[in-house]
Amino acid sequence: MPHFIATLSALALAAAQAPPGSSIEGRWINPAKSVIIAIAACGEAQCGTVEWASAQAQADARKGTPNLIGTALLTDLMPKGPDNWRGRLFVPDQRMNVTAKIQRLDDSKLKVTGCAVGGLICDSQTWSRSEGPPPAQ
Repeated sequence: MPHFIATLSALALAAAQAPPGSSIEGRWINPAKSVIIAIAACGEAQCGTVEWASAQAQADARKGTPNLIGTALLTDLMPKGPDNWRGRLFVPDQRMNVTAKIQRLDDSKLKVTGCAVGGLICDSQTWSRSEGPPPAQ
């Protein structure tokens, strides 16, 4: 009986330490197919850094950053329940940092929402998992 209790305790501890929801790590492309970000761990949180951008996206972003590629668009992403994360979103062409909400819809789709003015103004996009080489320009 003591062995059973020790095994049960070990299983409960392992379950408590398991990360909530599924991972959002990987490469994601926006609906316009003009930006690919790579989401990966950065410290205790997750961040999304631009890995590829079309010439037009790079030109538009110059209002807020001299070089879009390498810029962290998503920062401080922390899990907030199954398949949900919260953090910050940098919108380069508007030179704004807003609240980010990420919802993992399935293995291949993320709903990315940015909210400003205390959550009164929000906009969402559905990003897709990006496999293979970037789109041709």
